[in-house]
Amino acid sequence: MSAAILAALFAAPFGALVVQAFADAWRAPALLPQELGLRGWRAVRESEGALEALATSLSVATAVTALSLVLAWPAARVLGERRLRHPGPVFLLLAMPLLVPPFASGTGLTQWFIRLDLTDTLPGLVLAHLTVAIPYAVLVLLSGFGPGLRGLEEMARASGLSRRQRLAWVTLPVLRPGLVIAGFLCFLVSWSQYGLSLAVGAGRPTLPIILLPFVRSDPQIAAVLSLVFIAPALAALAVTVRLARSPL
Repeated sequence: MSAAILAALFAAPFGALVVQAFADAWRAPALLPQELGLRGWRAVRESEGALEALATSLSVATAVTALSLVLAWPAARVLGERRLRHPGPVFLLLAMPLLVPPFASGTGLTQWFIRLDLTDTLPGLVLAHLTVAIPYAVLVLLSGFGPGLRGLEEMARASGLSRRQRLAWVTLPVLRPGLVIAGFLCFLVSWSQYGLSLAVGAGRPTLPIILLPFVRSDPQIAAVLSLVFIAPALAALAVTVRLARSPL
């Protein structure tokens, strides 16, 4: 019973969002819409800005996910294998982007990006999002790089396996759950990023940037954009669960 109540509490906001997305007229104090329709969906479909923002968000989030995993790998390995005598400062450095509000760090980045001509560009958005995505990837991956993995790699090396074979048959299978979870987190961090995107790429808006103004001006369009915003995240979650559960 408690599980059903908890599920209902989580589902209620999503249900209201779905209803709002089809409510052409919903005036207070009515509990249900007076008129249903597809005005919001047509407006979003016909809006070049919305489609462009969706494409930008998908491109940036995908690039950030891939680059974060690649760049976090060596740092996570060094920290996980405890090669550093004093890892504290490194962990503090990793935590800094997570402790500072995104808009504040974005304001600082903007000054550099203006000089490098990276503002309002896809590379600029990717670089900005990497500053908050990489720490998540490192913190998730470092738990996999420990004495256990190192021992398995040494045994594989003693058995005559090449570096590429050790990577494919030993390292990646052991790290796969961490890689999948880290990739999902990096995608979500980039996909939902507002402060950094607004600071360094307001001229190249992402989906969160164009969504928020509609919350007050047109709730129906805001609801439609919210559902569009949720869909890739749910798809990424489904892929993550499937990859995490599938046999090696």
